[in-house]
Amino acid sequence: MSAPARVLVVDDSLTMRSMIASVLGRDPDIAVVGQASDAMEARSAIKSLNPDVVTLDIEMPNMNGLEFLEKIMRLRPMPVIMVSTLTQRGADASLAALEIGAFDCVGKPAPGDAAPFADLVAKVKAAAHSKLRREPASPARPSEAAIDADYRPRRKVIAIGASTGGVEALIQVLSRFPANCPPTVVTQHMPGSFTRSFAERLDRLCAPKVAEARDGEALSFGRVYLAPGGNRHLEIVNPSAPQCRLAEGSPVNGHCPSVDVLFSSVAETAGKNAIGAILTGMGRDGAEGLLKMHRAGAATLGQNERSCVVYGMPRVAFEIGAVGRQLPLEAIGQEIISITAAKPVGSA
Repeated sequence: MSAPARVLVVDDSLTMRSMIASVLGRDPDIAVVGQASDAMEARSAIKSLNPDVVTLDIEMPNMNGLEFLEKIMRLRPMPVIMVSTLTQRGADASLAALEIGAFDCVGKPAPGDAAPFADLVAKVKAAAHSKLRREPASPARPSEAAIDADYRPRRKVIAIGASTGGVEALIQVLSRFPANCPPTVVTQHMPGSFTRSFAERLDRLCAPKVAEARDGEALSFGRVYLAPGGNRHLEIVNPSAPQCRLAEGSPVNGHCPSVDVLFSSVAETAGKNAIGAILTGMGRDGAEGLLKMHRAGAATLGQNERSCVVYGMPRVAFEIGAVGRQLPLEAIGQEIISITAAKPVGSA
């Protein structure tokens, strides 16, 4: 039996520290070994307690969580879960933290929340067993992502699913896409207040236009459609003129939007004229949907274990036979573009 994951809780609010410690303390596989109210206390606690995981408040006095996270990742890299308010400011800070190297983010509960920090236990356990990112991914600049002036895309639909570690992974993949890439639909597990900021961040980094998907929006070349977080699933409908549908529904595999729902709809709508890629993440969401795509004749890719922050979703997809090819993260964007090219990129 493995030892419990040792956790240090860092937050300037005693109430919030107590709440987090209480939620984590209910699980026998987690041990809260210390608490700290600011970065100075946290630094001493990390040295003396050597925790497996740190939960870190983004907004703290003296040195905020982002500044402290940068120091942690530079001087003593370890899994860090950021605790953020579900506001626009919190979303921007959380995305910055994920790019710096935070394992994941959780939202602070709203007043009257019946299940505060409901997903924190699972994320702490995954963090304790995750592969640490030693340095952030370096996305290509949009000018570099053009690949070749004579790239001509075939009529394909690209579908990508990701969860924990997906912010960095998607930046890595999509920043390789040319401005005229085939229509691309993406489901990333993320709070509803975060997806707009993430879409805007991707839009600045990538050559194609990236935005949250809108209900009834037709799929177009040069566009990436990100599933809005919240209570609606992103689906692709209408085979003759594919378009986005945002459908209210219950969580699938614990998630709404769900990667399985997206992939299943793409299998039905686009069939062999699709490419599916499943990236880093906890759990199994997307595996069955990718298998449907594979059986419908679509090309299917999975991120390999070495390059995953959490080899969960891609592992399940690979084990059930849904993955046609496993590739390291840094090769997936280029592989998708090669598959979708009407002729080999760079050929005469």
